[in-house]
Amino acid sequence: MLLGFAVLVLSYVLAVKRKYPKGEPVKKEEIPRIVWEGLLGLLTVVIIMGGILSGIFTATESAAIGTLYAFIITFFIYREIPITRMVAILHRTFNTLAMVLFLIGASSAFGYLLALLRVPQLVSEGLISISPNDFVTILIIVIILLLLGCVMDMAPLILIATPILLPVATTTGMDPVHFGVLLILCLGVGLLTPPVGSVLFVGSAIGRLSIEKVSKAMLPFYGVMIVIVLLVAYVPSISLWLPSFFK
Repeated sequence: MLLGFAVLVLSYVLAVKRKYPKGEPVKKEEIPRIVWEGLLGLLTVVIIMGGILSGIFTATESAAIGTLYAFIITFFIYREIPITRMVAILHRTFNTLAMVLFLIGASSAFGYLLALLRVPQLVSEGLISISPNDFVTILIIVIILLLLGCVMDMAPLILIATPILLPVATTTGMDPVHFGVLLILCLGVGLLTPPVGSVLFVGSAIGRLSIEKVSKAMLPFYGVMIVIVLLVAYVPSISLWLPSFFK
């Protein structure tokens, strides 16, 4: 929520500064219809997450069910896209998937080699030995995660970095839940950074823009995201206030 709010503020500032065109104001009588249609779309997330957390289906099965639900509301409820465009949509989807899956496969192989050669462990041990100060140690952990996120995908990094950096983080007094939130946040930023940012590649493919142009446009957002990462790293209450209600 904090990261989303910060990005919203930055987007508003950039839109005003660059004088982006404004949309038409929404009429009051259209608000119920817009809210209803928005809820139908958001229900996709509820189906996916609810099904996984309740144990009704696996993560892979949830993707298929979520896709089926999205197909139904798109072509039979919203009816904004004709069914005749299905072939073109599938063709474009396959192109994007091929690029992303190839990227994930290459990064997974790269991650396996790094783990085999103990590169993350050696790097983290070398950097953390620089200073015994807890403040510096947390900063080094953040830097390590951000740098690794630039060259590896999130899934292998979670498996590789957690057993290496979690013991180091706990020596500074960091709560494991706090570390988990920081880990996911840093690796989430890594998904948007070149050269192996899979989300960045998806956005470039959908927008039909080069990685160079998208990365250049993302520079202000990178700054905001790093500020939020540091805020989360050094203010534990941001990550721990909600879990504290369930203890």
